[in-house]
Parts: sequence; structure tokens; C-alpha cells
Amino acid sequence: MMVAEKPALGFQAHGDGDDELELELASPAPPPRKMHSLEFEHIGSLAAVAESLAPGSRWQRALTSVRVVIFQAKINVLLPFGPLAIMLHYLSGTHQGWVFLFSLIGITPLAERLGYATEQLACYTGPTVGGLLNATFGNATEMIISIYALKNGMIRVVQQSLLGSILSNMLLVLGCAFFAGGLVHSDRDQVFNKASAVVNSGLLLMAVLGLMFPAVLHFTHSEAQYGKSEVALSRFSSCIMLVAYASYLFFQLKSHRSMYSPIGDEEAAAEEEDEKEITQGEAICWLFILTIWISVLSGYLVDAIQGASDSLNLPVAFISVILLPIVGNAAEHASAIMFAMKNKLDITLGVAIGSSTQISMFVIPFCVVIGWMMGQEMDLNFQLFETATLFITVLVVAFMLQEGTSNYFKGLMLILCYLIVAASFFVHVDPDATGDN
Repeated sequence: MMVAEKPALGFQAHGDGDDELELELASPAPPPRKMHSLEFEHIGSLAAVAESLAPGSRWQRALTSVRVVIFQAKINVLLPFGPLAIMLHYLSGTHQGWVFLFSLIGITPLAERLGYATEQLACYTGPTVGGLLNATFGNATEMIISIYALKNGMIRVVQQSLLGSILSNMLLVLGCAFFAGGLVHSDRDQVFNKASAVVNSGLLLMAVLGLMFPAVLHFTHSEAQYGKSEVALSRFSSCIMLVAYASYLFFQLKSHRSMYSPIGDEEAAAEEEDEKEITQGEAICWLFILTIWISVLSGYLVDAIQGASDSLNLPVAFISVILLPIVGNAAEHASAIMFAMKNKLDITLGVAIGSSTQISMFVIPFCVVIGWMMGQEMDLNFQLFETATLFITVLVVAFMLQEGTSNYFKGLMLILCYLIVAASFFVHVDPDATGDN
């Protein structure tokens, strides 16, 4: 009877009785254990899904995100200055200097929080894409300010603020990062990927080339059509520079990704796991919210520039080249120093030099094309003084990066160079300031 029942239970009787007994004892045991583990896995996954979909859990997660992004950072005590600037703009139209200062202070924590949200998003994307994201959203403030100024016909403010952003990133941001990283790791030189730094230096020199020829054409009075050839050359060069930047992105993210692998990649990846404080979706939402709020304040900031220049007795060139970029680069400044102190020099360079590359090869040509669409004659003639300043800065930074190492002394030299540039623009009178503004 037992032999007859075995096939009904799914066993086949082959061989001797001992074999059948072993089969009978061994075969039924695994299925219950397998079903038991699967059952617990399903119960666990269903519980996790149910918990994530619960309304209380979503609200709790949102409140945690607000606490981390808004209330955890001490710099956010400056956030009320933004609404105060808007109120002051409508209550008193004569105090443009105060509106400018309050807008400037109010944008600073927003730019820093924009950098924080970008860093959180970068934790999910990897170091190469993370550096690109840092540079892109770090430049969102400058791009928004530039579009507002371009819309108002303030072409020189656009040119000078973008130039100032490049100078600030290459000298002040990179200098402070090298200096802080060098002090923390004073026992040795910090090392970074020299190959990627050389590629960025080449792109910056190409940007100088694109900016130099319209200026040379203008100051040598050798235009085929006076006033038109310069603009036409600028628009053509801008299109070429945009193609070059798109090719650079393909080179960096697709064809030569291995060249941009940071030194000590495994260590960095392990450390970054501990840095995730908000989810990927929350980081994207915060980027969207902060960008909108920065764009609102940028409008009031741009409207108050000329009034602030008169009331504070500061040249428009100094405000555009020095003050605006320092605020716009707050995100890059904070993140570059933080990464340098953690000995992640490749991400620091991706933020500072990558940001300068992006402004010179993408944002400036993009503004020329946008101005073309708006009917504004935005060109690449940044005037002789500004173009020469950029050329010398690119050379200085290229020499600093050629060894592939950094220390606090290199950082100090870059900071001191920036102070000389700032003093130069403080005593510089822009010949076209009244004409374009």
C-alpha cells in the first residue's frame, strides 16, 4: 500500500526499498523551508510598501526633509532677508541700496542649500555625474540673474557677472578649497586626477580664444562691417563653443568615463553612503523649489543694481564682477571646501574648475543665443581689461594644476591673486557702463 501511494504524492519508485526510503525522507524537507522563507520575504516587503504608502509616514518623511534642509543649517538664519527685500522694494522705492543688500544676503543661504540638495542628489549618481550636477545647479543662480539682466538690456552686467563667476570659481573657490584641504592634510600633498584637469584647462583656453577675437576685432577697428561683424562673429563662435561643450559632456560621461574615475574611488563610495540624508526624489523637489525662489529674488536684485551703485558709491563693474559672483558661488564654495577637507580633490575640481568650464563654454554662449532670440546684441566682446584678466587667470590656474597635487600654499596664492583682481575692478571704470545700462 505504501509503494502504491508514493506516486500519488509525487515520488516515483525506482530501485530498492532503501533508496525509496532515502528519497522519501530527503525530498519533502526542502519545500517547507523554501516556502517558509518566501513567505516571510513577502510579508516583509508588503509591510514596507504599506508603511511607505501610509499618509502619516509620508508626512513624517516630508517634515524630516524640511527639518534637514531648512532648520538644520545655521546659514538659514539669513532666509528672512529675502522677503524683507521684497517688502522694502514695494514700501520704499528710494532705498535701492538696501533692497540690493537684502536681496544679496537673502540669496546666499538659498544658493548654499541649492548646493546641499545637489550634493545629496550626487550621492545617488556617482562622483563624475555628481561633480557635473554640482557645477550645473551651482551655476543656476548666475544663469537666472543673467537672463533677468539680459531681459532688461543690461548686457555689461551679464558679461561682467559671468566673467566674475569664472574668476571667483578659479581663484577664490579653488584657492579656499586648496587652502582648507592643505591645512587639514598638512602632512602631505593632496593628489587629484591630472588628466581631467588638463582637459578642463584646454577648454578654458578655448573659451579665452572665443572671447578674445571679438575684442581684438573691435579694438583694432578691422571689422568688415562696423558694429555688425563683431556680433556676427560672437554668435558663430557661441554656436561652436556649445558644440564643443556638448562633445566634452559625451567625452566625460560616455567615451572616456574611466579617465574621470577619482583616485580612491572605493573609499569615496563607502563614505558617500553615510552622507545620504534625504531621498533622491526629495533632493529633486528641493532643487525645483529653491531654483524658483532664487529666480524671484534675482529679479529684485537686478532691478536694484544701478540704484545700489549710486547709493553705496560702488562701481557697477565691482558689483557685477565681485559681489554678485560671491553670492552666486556660495554653493560651489561650501561644497568645494567640504570635499577638499575630506580629501576628495577630484570632486572639488569638478565643482570649481568644472563650474568655470561650464560658464565659459555653455552659459556665456547660451546667453549670446538667448540675447539673439530676445533681440539683444549680446556679444563675446568683454572689453580689453576683462579679457586680459581672464586670460592671465586661466594661465595661473593651469600652471597650478599641471603637477596633479595641491597644498595650502597653492591655495593661498590663488586667494591672494583674487584679492588683486578684486582691487583692480574696484578702481576700474567701465567705459560702456552708461551706454548699456
